[in-house]
Amino acid sequence: MSEDISDPGHGHSPAAWTAVIIILLAFVIGTVAFWLDAPAVVMGSAGLAVVGLLVGWGMARAGYGVGGSRYPSRDAASSDS
Repeated sequence: MSEDISDPGHGHSPAAWTAVIIILLAFVIGTVAFWLDAPAVVMGSAGLAVVGLLVGWGMARAGYGVGGSRYPSRDAASSDS
């Protein structure tokens, strides 16, 4: 009944980590700005979240995503040692 499902990587790549960090920073800045009633900064942080998505997508396309040419798979990394 079990199927062999390949592990997609669960986002353990430089592209995913970079996107998450940028988006998390945007949400923290946006939350503080909302609390301080600074609507221009809130809108800027929303734009920063979109930039985070684009940076992650661009890095994945450049090969830094899971399965990318510049990101070694876990199998290759564990067989080297």
